Amino acid sequence: MSTVQAARASTDPSTGPAPVATRTGSRLTGSDRVIAVVSHAVLIIWTVIIVVPLLWSLLSSFKTSSEIISGSPFALPESWQFENYVRAWNEAGIGRYFLNSVIVVAASLFLVMLLGAMCSYVLARYQFPGRRIIYYLMLAGLTFPVFLAIVPLFNILRDMGLLGTLPGLILTYVAFALPFTVFFLYAFFRTLPQEIAEAAAIDGCGDWRTFFSVMLPMARPGLASVAIFNFLGLWNQFLIPVAINTNQDNWVLTQGMASYAGAIGYQIDFGGLFAAVIITIAPVLVVYVIFQRQLQGSVTSGALK
Repeated sequence: MSTVQAARASTDPSTGPAPVATRTGSRLTGSDRVIAVVSHAVLIIWTVIIVVPLLWSLLSSFKTSSEIISGSPFALPESWQFENYVRAWNEAGIGRYFLNSVIVVAASLFLVMLLGAMCSYVLARYQFPGRRIIYYLMLAGLTFPVFLAIVPLFNILRDMGLLGTLPGLILTYVAFALPFTVFFLYAFFRTLPQEIAEAAAIDGCGDWRTFFSVMLPMARPGLASVAIFNFLGLWNQFLIPVAINTNQDNWVLTQGMASYAGAIGYQIDFGGLFAAVIITIAPVLVVYVIFQRQLQGSVTSGALK
C-alpha cells in the first residue's frame, strides 16, 4: 500500500480507526520508576538539609537573644529586630571586614582569572619545549597542602613587608587559586576550534588580539564557571587569613566572624551573630543567582562537546 492509500484508509470511516503506533522505548520500566523515586527523594532531603538552616538563621537574625534561646526555632519573631543588623555592622565591625573581603576577593578574582586564562590558553594552544612540564607543575599545586605552606609563606611575606596587609593577602589568594584555574580552563581552551584562530590570523589579528577579542569571549561559559568556584573558595577562606593577615584593621569576614562568635561567650548577642551570618552568606547567594545561567550553560556545552 502506498503512502497516499494508507492516508486515505486512515481517514475512511468504513475501514475503522487507524492503528496507533506505540513506542515502548519511551515507557518507564519498573527499575526506572524506582530510580526516579529514589533520586527525587534524595534531592528533596538534600534541599531540606540546605534550606532549613538558612531559614532558621534568617528568622533568628530578626529575633532577640531570649527568643532564640527559649522560643521555637522557626517561629516568627514577636517584633522584627532590624537593629541586629545595625549592631552587627557597626559595633561588631562586620561592615569594615565586609569591605576588606570585597576588596581582597575582587582583586584576587580579577588577577587569577586574567593570569589563569592567559596561562591555560598558551599551554593549551601553543607548542613549545617544556609545555607539558609547566602544565604538570601547575597541577602539582593542587596537591600541595596549604598547611605545609603556612610557615614559609609567613616568612616570605614578612621579609617582603607584606605581612598583615591586603596586597599580601591578595597575592597569596592568587597563588593558591591559580593552579585550579589553569587546570579547569586548559581543557576548555583545548575544545575550541582551531579554525577560528586561523581565520582571525588571516584577518590580520595578532596573538594578543586573537586571544582577547576572539578566543576569550568564546570561553565565557568556562570563565563564568571557574569564577564562581574561585569566588566561593576565596570568600570562605579562613586558614590563610588567620595565619598571615595579623593586622586587625585588615581582617576579612571570616576572621571577623570568628572573633565575633568567640566574644558571644562573654556577651549574649545571638541576634547580632545571626545577622552577621546572613551578611556573610548573602553575597554568595547573590553571585550564584546572577551567574547560575552561565554555570548551567558551561555544563551543557561541555556535555555536548
